[in-house]
Amino acid sequence: MSETPETAFVLAAGLGTRMRPLTDRMPKPLVPVAGRALIDHVLDRIGAAGVARAVVNVHYLADQIEAHLAGRRSPGFVISDERAQLLDTGGGVVNARHLLGDRPFLIHNSDSIWRESGGSVLQHLFAAFDAERMDALLLLADRATSLGYAGSGDFHLAADGLLTRRAKGETADFVFAGVSMASARLLRDAPAGPFSLNRLWDRGLAEQRVFGLVLQGTWMHVGDPAAVTLAERCIADAQRR
Repeated sequence: MSETPETAFVLAAGLGTRMRPLTDRMPKPLVPVAGRALIDHVLDRIGAAGVARAVVNVHYLADQIEAHLAGRRSPGFVISDERAQLLDTGGGVVNARHLLGDRPFLIHNSDSIWRESGGSVLQHLFAAFDAERMDALLLLADRATSLGYAGSGDFHLAADGLLTRRAKGETADFVFAGVSMASARLLRDAPAGPFSLNRLWDRGLAEQRVFGLVLQGTWMHVGDPAAVTLAERCIADAQRR
């Protein structure tokens, strides 16, 4: 692609159940990590990578997120309101489609943060995306070096970047890092209502149009209170160097 997308879709509507008790009265995107809300870590990186506009979906304790974002200027943002119904990842993107435009766009979980070790991860993702042959390009993290992640991995990565899912009962070297590029083609014939992006990725995987790019750095899976502590230690270590 070699060009920066104009728009990012930031997933900030989830209930954050695994982050309790921190999310009993606060939405997960506002949980502080190293003195900064998770969603600010994300929006800072998006803005620094040159993305001008973020579409942020909201549901749980939505008023708090809107009030927090009111003071931000870069990137600019608009709210995709899911107060009436939580739509999951795929449904959230489809619901915001009129705000995202026809060009390829970034999809970014509000709890995906990392320590970079080879330049801007997002700019590498933008440069690698090719809408002519890709419906989606998923950012992957090395399962063995990811912080706060204890699963079996998600994908196998071929030499040409094509992805295949881990089969049940086996392990995979790479885990989805919560960030992807998407083309309008990915959303074709997508249903209304709640559904996971996995549904669209599975169609793209079958058509060999879903690829992966490995994150250069340390990915932090900030999924629960213990992971917050691990992430803060990692950030503090990087700042000391």
